[in-house]
Amino acid sequence: MNTELRCGISRNWVLACSAAFVLSVSVAATPAPSPPQSSKPVDARKDYALIYGTVWGSDNRPVAGVPISIRRASDKKSKWELVSDRSGEFAQRVPAGAQDYIVQANVKTAKGQPKPEVTVHIDNDERRDVGIHLSK
Repeated sequence: MNTELRCGISRNWVLACSAAFVLSVSVAATPAPSPPQSSKPVDARKDYALIYGTVWGSDNRPVAGVPISIRRASDKKSKWELVSDRSGEFAQRVPAGAQDYIVQANVKTAKGQPKPEVTVHIDNDERRDVGIHLSK
């Protein structure tokens, strides 16, 4: 009697499975091709400064939901628009480097009165904390 029929598995099938296993292991062990290298080094960390602030009401309590605009002092239009959170706080990343920024609370004021604002000077990649105080 033929041994292939007695065992239920043919010798060719065993060889085919073994070859497939060896091929799959060798493919899995082969390292992926590396991406092309650029001439500039890749910096995973982008340098930035952080303007972190709190909006204070006339009663010296934090005020939530106040629209805030931030612009470079040399610009007329705001570059960043955000809103103070439930703790009256806001934060915005700005480019690192020497620059002055105007942080303004966009609230209604009495006729002829300026909107509350503060000027922030950034030297490098640092954090600057500011407070904007609203009047009655």
